[in-house]
Amino acid sequence: MKKFDNIDLLLRFKDGDLSAFEDLIIEYQNKIFSLCRYMLGNARDAEDAAQDVFIKAYQKLNDFKPEASLYTWLYRIGVNTCLDYKRKSFLRLRNHSESKMNSLPGDSTPEKEYQSKETSMAITRALAGLPEKLRTTIVLREIELLSYEEIADVLNISVGTVKSRISRARELLKALLKTEI
Repeated sequence: MKKFDNIDLLLRFKDGDLSAFEDLIIEYQNKIFSLCRYMLGNARDAEDAAQDVFIKAYQKLNDFKPEASLYTWLYRIGVNTCLDYKRKSFLRLRNHSESKMNSLPGDSTPEKEYQSKETSMAITRALAGLPEKLRTTIVLREIELLSYEEIADVLNISVGTVKSRISRARELLKALLKTEI
């Protein structure tokens, strides 16, 4: 996969090189889809939201400031797009059996697959039970593996607020999972 820097991408795009935007999609599509899937709860809605994220990014790429991080800029668009989906009531939380925690090939038994599916569904239900602000913060930290600083940039909040939300989210998740598992 070709790596690029923000300035090179921006200059190429502003010069009319549409392949620069293709590079951006290739570089970030899996991360944006994953973010949307965890925020929205299912793959179908996540696909739509991820497409919307890239449409918005395309429309606003000329406004992007090269001194900013392209990564956190896209995540901010992603988070806001997902929140818009929820606010507009386009979504209903659906249980899904997809899991980021797949067992290794050949290491699977029906019991392990069932337990993995049950655990995944319990985590999904517990995440859905969190208030929106806490769920967004914990997903960005624990699933998307963003740093506290990156989360603060994406959500436009202080690092202290990020730490506080993550702490509260973990406590609530622990309580919710005790009732689930």
